Amino acid sequence: MEITIHPASADRFDDLQHALTGGGDGASCQCAWLTLTNKDFNATTRSDREQLLRDETEGPLPPGLIAYVDDEPAAWVRVGPRRTHQRLPRTRALAPHLAEPWDTDDIWTISCFVVRREHRGEGLNAALLEAAVAFARDHEASLIEAYPVEPDGHDRVNDLWHGVLSTFLAAGFTETARAKPNRPVVHLHLR
Repeated sequence: MEITIHPASADRFDDLQHALTGGGDGASCQCAWLTLTNKDFNATTRSDREQLLRDETEGPLPPGLIAYVDDEPAAWVRVGPRRTHQRLPRTRALAPHLAEPWDTDDIWTISCFVVRREHRGEGLNAALLEAAVAFARDHEASLIEAYPVEPDGHDRVNDLWHGVLSTFLAAGFTETARAKPNRPVVHLHLR
């Protein structure tokens, strides 16, 4: 099995859609849940969210990375400046634990993972996380923040889209707070 990872650029949009549609809520969400306020998310259709994601891939900074297994798009991670995630400062459980300042380009977040069903258990989240850290570092991020889940054994796979705490800790992240009993906030300083 060969894993390769590439930025989700406009020429890879169809691959991104393939990665998002392999199980879970990725197909309907289009990775817009944290980038839009609740009001704005509820006012959009799936088609609207797909267009928003397409627009992001056409911009100067890809919104995330796509993992390929033997050249087939298999998984996705959203990584980018935290200020683009409009829902975060409005999330009561998380807001008190977010790093300051809010409106800077050098604090990034890793907010969403999607792995197609047939590729789960192959280590793609860890590979994507490693690549996301390198991507953030290459774009001069000083800090990466994430909001993983600490599974209790009763979690549905769809509830693990934030990533799993153990994967982040293995990648060198440090837990800085608990938004909820099973929802830590983790940081990785890059400078």
